[in-house]
Amino acid sequence: MTAIVKQERTPEPPQTRAGYVFPGLGHLLVGEIVHGVGLMSLTGLVLIAAVSGLPSVVSIIATPSGLSKHGLIALVTLVVSVGLLWRTAHLRANPRELSEMEFNSNREVFLRMMRRHTTGMLGWYGALFFMLLTLLTPFLAPFDPDTIDVGPTVLAPGWWQHVGHVLGFRAEAATHGFFEYLMGTDERGRDVFSRLLYGARISLFIGFLSVSIAATIGTSIGAAAGYLGGWIDRGLMWVVDFLLAMPRLILLLAVVGIVDVGGVWRLFLIICILALTGWMTVARIVRSQVLSLKQQDFIQAARALGYSPTRIVFRHLVPNAMAPVIVYCSLAIGGTMLAEAGLSFLGLGVQPPTSTWGVLVNEGRDPLRQAPWISLFPGIAIMLAVMCFNLVGDGLRDALDPKQRT
Repeated sequence: MTAIVKQERTPEPPQTRAGYVFPGLGHLLVGEIVHGVGLMSLTGLVLIAAVSGLPSVVSIIATPSGLSKHGLIALVTLVVSVGLLWRTAHLRANPRELSEMEFNSNREVFLRMMRRHTTGMLGWYGALFFMLLTLLTPFLAPFDPDTIDVGPTVLAPGWWQHVGHVLGFRAEAATHGFFEYLMGTDERGRDVFSRLLYGARISLFIGFLSVSIAATIGTSIGAAAGYLGGWIDRGLMWVVDFLLAMPRLILLLAVVGIVDVGGVWRLFLIICILALTGWMTVARIVRSQVLSLKQQDFIQAARALGYSPTRIVFRHLVPNAMAPVIVYCSLAIGGTMLAEAGLSFLGLGVQPPTSTWGVLVNEGRDPLRQAPWISLFPGIAIMLAVMCFNLVGDGLRDALDPKQRT
């Protein structure tokens, strides 16, 4: 039976109970600025989604064509997010008492290191914000993304006109409300804010799925090459070196140009291409880790016990080699999103009217002088999302590094 830590627990400041009213406020009042601001931003997003979406939740879920899976996902996400946010506030006001074994476990050490990493937590809250934004899109988007003429064509955002008129950047007065058409309209009268929200779902989906497939392929090949060695290792690494020597963008353009498909198949083609051109680095990382680990005593003991090579690789080697892979994958998500945006900007990615952030930037290229907001806001979204995932990668790298655990 594990022993409980004997020292008397210091009572939490009464300010932490403010989190029960608004999750994140308790963290902010006791000086935890990053956690407080991050949780309050997530709470604000959930409240905005609830206020804007719950009055029309029936029409969002029950569409004329049947039940909307996106509406159901948004509703479940809303309920789960509320529960998790208030649970976080409760744990801050009443932290759980850990046993000595739990306190010194790898999981708790990693969580403490990650919570203290300021830039890593900034990226983590930013990534959570974007993910919540995509899941709650049916409750947040004011218009259908593909509906034309929801407003005047090439109309500036309401706040853009108000601020510009006050500062003298525009001669004409505002023609609509401050929060009406939050990001303006495009050349076909479609709402840019709605298209950006729906485009985020596809851009993030492409990034996550492509990196997941690439990590799976790279881990399997790298583990096989490192463990088996010999001509198998040399052959697989020759293939890896050959593919790494080819410029990724040129390879992407060549494959997309040769394989001409449309609709949903185009989306899956982009995902497969990005995955099949991104697994090589993972393979080299895993191979180097396996080459080091297979000389360790616990692997020699597993061989002596007669364990099969498959069990040794997937039960002992791969789990111990995943730390650098996790860090790389968090960094690769941003790079994959940039690659998809580049393909869409060149007209070779996901085809209109389906919206992704790259498609939106491409659509605003021609009217850039007249209506800069069409490309500006999706460009800013791409920049912020990539920056958030890169910061998460930095935090994971430091938190998983044993040398940092002093």
